[in-house]
Amino acid sequence: MKAETKRGTPRQVARLVLSIFREKADPARAEQAKKYFKETETIKTYGLPAKAIDDMIKDFYKKLTPIWDVDDAIGLCDILLPNPYLEAKGFSSVLLHKFKRDFPKKLFFKIEEWLCSDYCNNWAAVDVLCQDAMYSLLLKYPELEEKIIEWPFSVNRWVRRAAAVSFIKIAREGKMLDTVYKISVSLFEDDDDLVQKANGWLLREAGKSDLRRLENFLLKQGSVIPRTTLRYAIERFDERKRKMILIKTRPEKERSRHKKN
Repeated sequence: MKAETKRGTPRQVARLVLSIFREKADPARAEQAKKYFKETETIKTYGLPAKAIDDMIKDFYKKLTPIWDVDDAIGLCDILLPNPYLEAKGFSSVLLHKFKRDFPKKLFFKIEEWLCSDYCNNWAAVDVLCQDAMYSLLLKYPELEEKIIEWPFSVNRWVRRAAAVSFIKIAREGKMLDTVYKISVSLFEDDDDLVQKANGWLLREAGKSDLRRLENFLLKQGSVIPRTTLRYAIERFDERKRKMILIKTRPEKERSRHKKN
C-alpha cells in the first residue's frame, strides 16, 4: 500500500482516530444513544454527535487522499470494524465509501467477511456500511446481485439484514427491482424484527419508483408478509390504500373474525 511507506498508515490513523474519540467522549450522550438499540448490553459508544464524526471524516479524508488508495481504506476497516464502538465502525465505513471510484470487485467478499465475522453486530453498523458501499459496488459490478440473493438464507442475522439494506438506494432509483422483490420474498419467513423492518424499508423504497408494482406485489403475497414488514412497506400509500392493503393481506382467519365483528 502506498501509505505504508509514509506517515499515516491505516494502523497509525486508527490509533489517532480512537484517541480523538476518547478525548471527545460524552458519557451522558452515550447512555442516551444506547436506547436506540435492543442489544443495549453489547452496544458501546463514545456519545459523539453525528456532525462531529462527519467533520472528522472530511478532515481526515482531505489529509489522507494524497497518500492513500482504496486498499488503505479497506485496511482501516479491517482494524476499526472489529472495534466494539459505534463511532469506530461508522468512521471507517464512511471513509471507505469516499474511495468508491476505485472499489475493486474483491471488496464485496471483504464486506461479506466482515458481516459474517459479526464486526457489524448492530443495525446501525450494518446500515452505514452496506447502504453506501454495496450500492456503489452493485452499480460498478451488477453481477454481484446474484451473490446477495444467497444472503437471506444466512444463519447470521446481520447478513440477512444486509441483504435488504444493500439494495435500499438501488431500489429507490428503480433499478434491479426483479432482484429486490426476489430478496424480499426470501426474507418473509424471517422472524427477526430487525430483518423484517429492513425488508419493509426496502419495499417502501422500491415503491418510490413504481408504487403500482409494489401494491400488486403486496396483494399477491398476501398473508405471508410479516405485519412488521407490511406496515413499513405501505407508509407511502394514502390512508385509504393502506387500510385496504392491511385488510386484504390479513390471514383468512383474521379476516373472517373481522367480518363477524
